[in-house]
Amino acid sequence: MRFEILRLDDLDGSAMDSTVVDAASVNRIVQQAAAIGQRLLIRPAETASN
Repeated sequence: MRFEILRLDDLDGSAMDSTVVDAASVNRIVQQAAAIGQRLLIRPAETASN
């Protein structure tokens, strides 16, 4: 499964940038964000319909 991770602005909560990662990478990114107090929004990435 893949997830979209959005980095949020500290002042207004708007999305500053986003990246799509596999499930194995989510924990590492969350740990890094927690270490510096960064706010994230994590949601399942949209998949292309066939």
